Amino acid sequence: MDVELLHYTPLTVVAHAIRTCWQSFDKGDRGGPRDRELIDRVGNKYKHSSTLEHLVYTFYIRGISRALLQELARHRIASLSVKSTRYTLKELKKEPPFQDGDLKRAEEFIVLTGDERVDRASVEALERLRQLLVAGISNDFAKYALPECYKSELTWTINGRSLQNFLSLRSSPSALWEMRNLAYAVFDALPEDHKYLFHPYLTPKEEK
Repeated sequence: MDVELLHYTPLTVVAHAIRTCWQSFDKGDRGGPRDRELIDRVGNKYKHSSTLEHLVYTFYIRGISRALLQELARHRIASLSVKSTRYTLKELKKEPPFQDGDLKRAEEFIVLTGDERVDRASVEALERLRQLLVAGISNDFAKYALPECYKSELTWTINGRSLQNFLSLRSSPSALWEMRNLAYAVFDALPEDHKYLFHPYLTPKEEK
């Protein structure tokens, strides 16, 4: 899994939005300590969290399973542009047959769990999918045989308020293991001067 932050809103924008309410622009310090404290106080402590919707983050997420993608889509206040299986399954068609021991090669296309039985079944499913493509089945039909472990990638845009909710839910020990890994990776990719707004919503890793 790889998470890259492509773009984000500077803290000065959300500070400006908050100061618009009280017309207190003269008290701002261009994203400095006073603005940072104001954002935390209003957005988090006073629960006027709609102001955090002015913060927007765009990530490029690669190497996640379609099982994880399905859960990610449940976070509705976010935008997803996902790699199309309709147009990209040809990447698998060129591969030689996959055998039971081909875990390393198969990992280019599927997410492995570490459970031998599950991973072997995943490789078998990958090989059956490859055979369909080689037999000339169109991507539109072959994709119905995609295993949930098949890797995908997406560009994901989310606002600060929704990101807090995502991190709170998805760093929980009860979250899907792969989703929990994504939550930590997303947090790690945030700008350092933004992390203080999200750290309280992140369940520490040691609580797994």
